Amino acid sequence: MFKVKATIVGFLGDTTKYPCHFNHQIGDEIIWTGAELKGRMCPAILPMIAEKAAALYSAGPRYLDPGYYYPFWYAPVSVYDPSMKKYDGIGFRPVLKTLEDIKYGMSLLRDPNSFKWPPHPERTVAKDIMLICPDYRTSVQIKVEAFDLADDGDSVTYFRREMSILSRVLPKPGIAVDKILNEFTKEEIEEIYPSLSQILVSILVEELELMGYLEVRDGKATVTDKGVKKLESFKASLTAEEKEALKV
Repeated sequence: MFKVKATIVGFLGDTTKYPCHFNHQIGDEIIWTGAELKGRMCPAILPMIAEKAAALYSAGPRYLDPGYYYPFWYAPVSVYDPSMKKYDGIGFRPVLKTLEDIKYGMSLLRDPNSFKWPPHPERTVAKDIMLICPDYRTSVQIKVEAFDLADDGDSVTYFRREMSILSRVLPKPGIAVDKILNEFTKEEIEEIYPSLSQILVSILVEELELMGYLEVRDGKATVTDKGVKKLESFKASLTAEEKEALKV
């Protein structure tokens, strides 16, 4: 599971005429920790953020908006031409130019890499999770992203297992992922919640890799520098009793 951050990144509207009445500013952050939302948040954007936060909490950076998969982002603009129906089945003629933006116009709602000609060479449209406040006079832009492992609420138990995995992989760089379970005793595997299994270890390793704490190549895991710092930070948060119990 993952922590999620929503950041105010811009305004599409004319804020001199239509200021944000909640007084959101670029750089404002709202954090979902796995147990609570932290930060000032206009109630108009709460439902949108909550929906995406729930998806990113479970899937992390693997989550993509379904709109990402549409191919038409990389096609040019077009005009209706019935004579072309014999080719495309509907009747459109491409206009080989980039859609022009108009200041404070509706065209600003599109991704800047969409409907360009020549098309943008990489698949980037809708890759970032971007939301727009429903007050279209101001149109506050919000970027929502998974940025770390969740360590609050009921996710704390899985987070501790992930930190234990880091501690066992650290002295054995290049250990095969399917051998990590062997680094735990039978008691550590079965008597601590959640009980470990090969499938659970592989899931937790994937989350660690997604956050850059582990590097996995050819099925072999190594703790990264970022992972070392994360593990040290975790250790510093523990009591002596917890360190002894977890063997970290």
